[in-house]
Amino acid sequence: MEAESILRRAALGERLSMEEAAALYTEADFFGLGRAAHSVRLGKHPDPVVTYVVDRNINTSNICVCGCRFCAFFRAPDQEGGYVLTREELTRKIEETLELGGTQILMQGGHHPTLPLSFYEDMLRYIKERYPIHIHAFSPPEIVHFAGLEGLDVGRVIARLRAAGLDSIPGGGAEILVDSVRKAVSPNKCSAAEWLGVMEEAHGQGMRTTATMMFGHEEEPRHRLEHLMALRELQDRTGGFTAFIPWAFQPANTAIRKPPETAVSYLRLLAVSRLVLDNFDNVQASWVTMGPKVAQLALQFGANDFGSTMIEENVVAAAGVHFRLSVQEIRGIIEAAGFRPRQRTMAYRLVEESDDDNP
Repeated sequence: MEAESILRRAALGERLSMEEAAALYTEADFFGLGRAAHSVRLGKHPDPVVTYVVDRNINTSNICVCGCRFCAFFRAPDQEGGYVLTREELTRKIEETLELGGTQILMQGGHHPTLPLSFYEDMLRYIKERYPIHIHAFSPPEIVHFAGLEGLDVGRVIARLRAAGLDSIPGGGAEILVDSVRKAVSPNKCSAAEWLGVMEEAHGQGMRTTATMMFGHEEEPRHRLEHLMALRELQDRTGGFTAFIPWAFQPANTAIRKPPETAVSYLRLLAVSRLVLDNFDNVQASWVTMGPKVAQLALQFGANDFGSTMIEENVVAAAGVHFRLSVQEIRGIIEAAGFRPRQRTMAYRLVEESDDDNP
């Protein structure tokens, strides 16, 4: 009965405490939780629209000194299979993205031990001088890594990247924002406070960012809720996050042995996220990790965005997950769920549709 009472209040948009969120997460009826999250989503977005973005994930390098136990993508320095993206490859990938109607690129890479900040600045300038495309790049751990290599504070690093052409920062590398968990699965990556600090500094400089959670590895349910509360607190102060994207850890080919998260566990976490993050406008479904059918269900469990077309994706693919969807398939899935699909930008501005797109 307590969970039902909390759920009714949450559906009306009342803010949840940590204890109330825990009660919902562990005790609330699964479908009731979904209905409440969908009600809150409709309160924020009453029009029957689900958005998506056309972009490409470009990995600048897979060479990394972090050695995170959940990662199947990285290569250690001098290990076979390591690479640094060439300008020719970068050019080809961006031009293909633009030809497919893309509006942005997401660039991330390993923590390369020797590439200087100037390498990334030059790459940003190269792109901006040639292409009209939004650059969503360099997650907080990368920025902390750059700062350490250069002996600079993160504010200066962000300012230099912005001046070179960086438009926004992705929420990668958050994993679980609890240091005891981070020390177990990614001991060489930035702390939770550092991750949050990069985002707060970026927001203070006028940049928008996204927030993520990778769950289902070595954390406990309470750690997931602590993660959500930390994001909500920062969003209260800055309002700089555009969206929250939870996704389930994929264990294949990694150093962590456990079964993957189920569709039910993913949808439950998604719904709780929508209810806890009352100051986030947008929650994104993760078809890349959960598949198109579960992502379609997510549109009834609090998600209002279908994420990216992922013209290219390598990190999750390295863990053995290979879902692929075209723009037409994404639009069909959204329509079959009873919504109207609309392409958006990173800032959630709708892209004008041609007559062919909107008959």
